[in-house]
Amino acid sequence: MGIVVKPYESKNVRKAIKIWNEIVREGIAFPQEEELDELTGDEFFKAQSFTGLAVDKASGEVLALYILHPNNVGRCGHISNASYAVRSDLRGRHIGEFIVKDCIARAKELGFRILQFNAVVATNIHARHLYNRLGFKELGTIPGGFRMPDGSFADIIPQFIKLI
Repeated sequence: MGIVVKPYESKNVRKAIKIWNEIVREGIAFPQEEELDELTGDEFFKAQSFTGLAVDKASGEVLALYILHPNNVGRCGHISNASYAVRSDLRGRHIGEFIVKDCIARAKELGFRILQFNAVVATNIHARHLYNRLGFKELGTIPGGFRMPDGSFADIIPQFIKLI
């Protein structure tokens, strides 16, 4: 499967929110609890420094997406943050790795010096292994930092990688 990352365009809002909302509904990775609709989704994706859609070159099908934006403002504005969403029926095919690598390159292009993830849930083993393989460093553990769908709390493990 040949994949290319294309910048988000409003014409793709339905496909993008479908993938994004699936992760929100699962409740085990994103901190958001509210799903996006076409209006809020379009505004959200356009507000990012970059929203990338991973698209199958042959079919044009949207497979995954990511958002990239500053993690903070002012003196910490050089630190970026990102979130990734791969369609559940396509997980395990290294699409996540493809978009994380694209995101790293894009963050460098945009002048960010660091890419940081604030809330990697400790139970998200596949993501943690991928980030480790790509050179991210774990910053420690925040006990009970993420509320799971059943009301229990899971640890989060912030991660970062230097881009320059």
